[in-house]
Amino acid sequence: MDAHSRGRADEIDPADQWVLNPRTGHYELRLGDPAAQRRPRVAAPRRSTSAPTAPTSPSPAVPKPRRGDGPPGGRRGGRKGGGGGGGRRKKALVVTSVTLAFLLVGGATAAYLYYDHLNGNLSVTDVAGAGTGGFKKDQAINILVIGTDKRSGAGNEGYGDKDSVGHADTTILFHIAKDRSNATALSIPRDLITDIPSCPTKQPDGSTKEIRGTKDTRFNTSLGQEGRDAGCTMRTVKGITGIEIDNFMMVDFNAVKTLSTAVGGVPVCLDKDVDDEDSKLKLTKGEHRLSGEQALAFVRTRHAFGNESDLDRIKTQQQFLGSMMREMKSKETLTSPKKFFSLAEAATKSLTVDQGLGSINKLTDLAGELKDIDLKNITFTTLPVLDNPAEKVKATVVVNQALADPLLQMIRGDVSLTEVEKKEQAQKEAADAEAKARQDALLQGNRAPAADVRVDVYNGGGPKGAASTTLNWLQNTKGMNKASNRGNAPAKVGATQLEYAPNQADQARALADALGLPVTALKMGTADAGAKTPMKLTLGPDFQQPGAPLAPPVPQELPADVQQAQADKAVCAK
Repeated sequence: MDAHSRGRADEIDPADQWVLNPRTGHYELRLGDPAAQRRPRVAAPRRSTSAPTAPTSPSPAVPKPRRGDGPPGGRRGGRKGGGGGGGRRKKALVVTSVTLAFLLVGGATAAYLYYDHLNGNLSVTDVAGAGTGGFKKDQAINILVIGTDKRSGAGNEGYGDKDSVGHADTTILFHIAKDRSNATALSIPRDLITDIPSCPTKQPDGSTKEIRGTKDTRFNTSLGQEGRDAGCTMRTVKGITGIEIDNFMMVDFNAVKTLSTAVGGVPVCLDKDVDDEDSKLKLTKGEHRLSGEQALAFVRTRHAFGNESDLDRIKTQQQFLGSMMREMKSKETLTSPKKFFSLAEAATKSLTVDQGLGSINKLTDLAGELKDIDLKNITFTTLPVLDNPAEKVKATVVVNQALADPLLQMIRGDVSLTEVEKKEQAQKEAADAEAKARQDALLQGNRAPAADVRVDVYNGGGPKGAASTTLNWLQNTKGMNKASNRGNAPAKVGATQLEYAPNQADQARALADALGLPVTALKMGTADAGAKTPMKLTLGPDFQQPGAPLAPPVPQELPADVQQAQADKAVCAK
């Protein structure tokens, strides 16, 4: 636990002194300890959804939080690394920061005892506006989980390139549904050929440096190389997927070793004996519980499973992460103060985040958004790719648009990939069909004259400048001069929608005719509006341009060839 408090007879170590009372559901001081009886009574932490506050404790002062504007990992300086970042010894799972949110669920109240201390463990990077500024409780959440192969920490001297500042070695876009019923974890292959946009990066002196973008280069160079920070990786992923990133979380080699050890080992299953000289993984066929160096070797190996490609390594990492999630959500972990506090210490020391997640309070808020998601409704998948046709010796990949487009549409449209959710979704679709039948009648009736149509136009996810373009089109082409441009909507929408009052139905029909809006886009309220109150038109990602049909509906089923696996299922590595 906290090294500052070891050996002090007058200290309270939460890992040893607090236990869960099954009758109350609260952590309480273990009064059976004679030393504890001599100490002042400390109020037991109670479960609460409010923001945590630092507890009163006799512990000595703890380090203040580190805040950095420098390169990933919270460190400054360092020499530039090599370009493509090849090399078989540079394989690391560094996706385990996703599990921090699960770690904070269930036993999060106990972590309040270490609130200030855990804050001090975090490293924070200013990504210069690369994300949305932070997730919102009433919207879908997109967290970019980045694993770097930077050689930092004792015992890691043999991994990665010497003097390298690291690459985006393992990257997962973690999408949490708006209704918090499901989540999708999309892996981005490190060897994907893509464009890296120009990106502003904060410098140690507080200034901002613009790093020039590059075309047709490996995705993993979006981090570390040429001084790029996690904000550059966020911008690159947005360019690939069309998905706006809210926040990032980043870890390095040590996260795998420390978290797997703190949780008491991560169960894995092998379909065959493995002896990989490169990763030093040597295991027999069957089940094993891995921690420390063995766990790191398992997620680094590229030659033990499948066809020895990075894509098969991604599958192995996804299996490991799913197993770690199951361990962290288990009763044995959440009801053990010693294990819980060890995990909290290991997780926060491994973690670099953006300013929007730069405190235990904010991370706990994120955990609260995740706490009700069943692991069976968390799906791992990988961006579909093809071998790079420009290469004779296949070393890199390109996006397989035929498979990637429907997958990305589903994520952008907040559609679950799990079978469980699809059954629930089928019930919802049946209810929607009934509602649509009632709504069809809305299009039957009078149309208001164009000059009487009052509408405020918002851009809620359409093309840049869509609200302005639509306003000009409505006024100059359709004679709807009472339309107004309101710029960006307060929140993005999944599809274009027109909100109106019952006494504005004639105006809504006229506008729907002009724009070609389907009945599903019409959202009628329950109360009449004032005589001069405008309707509200919010343009979504399905909007292309005024007068053009809306984009086809979001797919509800993935193509059969898209790889996917659920977090609740244990799968043996082959």
